[in-house]
Amino acid sequence: MMAFDKISAVIVEDERAAREALKSYISKYCPQVVVTGEAQDIREAVPLLHDTQPQLVFLDVEMPFGNAFDVLEACKDLQFETIFVTAFSEYSLRALNQSAAYYLLKPISIEELILAVNKVQHQIRNQEILNRNKIILDNFREPKPEKQQVILPTLEGFEVVRMEDIVRLRGNGNFTDLYLTDGNRKMVCRFLKHFSEILPLPFLRIHKSHIVNLHFVKSYNKGGFLTLHDGAEIEVSPTYKEAFLKHFR
Repeated sequence: MMAFDKISAVIVEDERAAREALKSYISKYCPQVVVTGEAQDIREAVPLLHDTQPQLVFLDVEMPFGNAFDVLEACKDLQFETIFVTAFSEYSLRALNQSAAYYLLKPISIEELILAVNKVQHQIRNQEILNRNKIILDNFREPKPEKQQVILPTLEGFEVVRMEDIVRLRGNGNFTDLYLTDGNRKMVCRFLKHFSEILPLPFLRIHKSHIVNLHFVKSYNKGGFLTLHDGAEIEVSPTYKEAFLKHFR
């Protein structure tokens, strides 16, 4: 850590105006961050990151000559936290959320910037060992969604599981209970809605309180209940019934 608990950072962004705006916001609202370098594309970013070895990288998702994932691949021997900067994209947001990554949507909100930097600062101070960059890269390389990993924030810290190991999810107030193939249950510090937005098929919401992995559906009866391979019986509510049944026609 730098003197006075400062965080060394690099900005990788292809638009000069966006770089200058972000640098100005950081200087004004995130004084714990010192910007030690800037790059406008992957060709400049990779050698800069290796030379400066920052603790934090503000990384634009889409750039000329390569994207953020190409930068991470070329710098996988380095250890740094990443705050992604992106225009809205359902695909990129789903991928980042699955990996519990920090990201900012363009145009950048000052409040969101402060929040993301504070979270990164907490990670660095506590020397937390979760390598989000590696998980993001692994997921990006894996074409089968069920083989991808998802990071689960828990009361004790975090867990990393493969999506194919999740049988079902049940809303539990401010938390979500995940039931896994090994019989374990994990209480996760996220609303069920969070998972309905980031988990792709074969995960399907069938009730306001339940999401199931369709690969584990054993049977369905006309009374409106399905049975999973782990023996759980869950109601399919009328709101979700049609979407559920079409996957088995």
